[in-house]
Amino acid sequence: MSGGARRALAALGATAVLGLATIAETPAAPASAAAARAAAPLGCPGCVIAGAGRAPLAVPDGTPLAGYGSLRRRLWVPDMLGRYPHAFWFKPGRAEHETLAARALVLERDGTRVVWVAVDLVAVDRTFTETVAAQLARAGTNPGVLLIAASHTHSGPGAFVDSALMGFVAVDRESPSVREAVVAAVVDAVRRADEARGPARAAVGVVPAPDIVRSRFDRPLDPEIVVLAVRRMDGAPVALLWNFAIHGTMLGPGNLTFSGDVMGAASRMLEQAVRAPALFVNGAVGDVSPARHGRAALAEAAAALADAVGSAWARATPVGQGALRARTVRVDLPAPRLSLRNCLGSWLPAGFTLPLDGAFPRATTVTAVALGDTVWLALPGEPATALGLRIKAEARHSFRHAFVAGVTNDYVGYLVAAEDYGRPSYVTCGSVYDVGTGDALTKRAIGLLRELLPAGRAR
Repeated sequence: MSGGARRALAALGATAVLGLATIAETPAAPASAAAARAAAPLGCPGCVIAGAGRAPLAVPDGTPLAGYGSLRRRLWVPDMLGRYPHAFWFKPGRAEHETLAARALVLERDGTRVVWVAVDLVAVDRTFTETVAAQLARAGTNPGVLLIAASHTHSGPGAFVDSALMGFVAVDRESPSVREAVVAAVVDAVRRADEARGPARAAVGVVPAPDIVRSRFDRPLDPEIVVLAVRRMDGAPVALLWNFAIHGTMLGPGNLTFSGDVMGAASRMLEQAVRAPALFVNGAVGDVSPARHGRAALAEAAAALADAVGSAWARATPVGQGALRARTVRVDLPAPRLSLRNCLGSWLPAGFTLPLDGAFPRATTVTAVALGDTVWLALPGEPATALGLRIKAEARHSFRHAFVAGVTNDYVGYLVAAEDYGRPSYVTCGSVYDVGTGDALTKRAIGLLRELLPAGRAR
């Protein structure tokens, strides 16, 4: 991080009423105090009731990593003898100095409540999201419009998803103990955020991204980093949410140490400077890979990202006049099928497919949230850049700022534009629905934008 950006962040962070360590350790405030803070009047454009929290993501010893299906991660023989309590297909991971985390931001205004969670996982499925919502409700915490954004690190914990196919491919067989630990961390982060609620102002900063990624399709990539900066009325930081598209694969399949990859490293740098939770939300990541790999390259890329995000935080401008609105819609999906042509090569006929009934969902959700002149769209799975840019271009007819959150609330594999579907590649191999599915989900997301137009500028 450059000296100027670091000094700007440090100056802002010095006034923080809740430092990062305090957020993680302070016991719950009395309910009456929390209610008093949440009831404070707004009285300004872009003002919200907001709170943020961070909770460690601690999983049981022997938990495998998720993200790679290569032999370097796999056990030579599946653990039929029960040697490992939480691993079956993959080698157990190990924890060292890096702490994984779940981070949460709660926003309330105009009768709408948005709960945004960023967690160091490769992905989440709909059942996971629904489990978190149910546990929050049982604990007396309103889940509101819940967005659980996986960072897409390929070195986070596995064994938390109930899917035989995904378990074999990259995540490992579900361990109830691991799943309970991951869900508990997310619920704890939301609880901490809820207890920290108070009046705040939201602002948005947009800066060019550093040159650290490449396109898997050899196409132009999204050049932006978007930052949602939430501060108390006196300027004290509440949370920093940053949005950028990158695969969490700077650490390769030979890595067996739990890590948030480059996104986690950059978020920790930002938290040390701002002294408030830094939530990373991945973007249209389907065809975006790091340009370099390895720990040395990761350290350099993380510093470049933190520098850019710090600059956006320092120069963020207030969100414009308008309500907080949110909509979630169900979208039906066609029967999932694996295209053998996309996986093995163009020499195979396009009709050669393998049914995947039961392995992927037949329906999913898309969520749109608007605050004043800023809007974000949350999509399941890994949308490609072309789809994300299409959504942003449409959104900017009516909103000043727009960003796309991928790998959120559900996992439906890769989503690509129709013109790219017929190009055999790793990405299109993982596009398990028919040729028009990515376009159809994008069209539904754009339709949601139009439903939120009262929160933005007239079209």
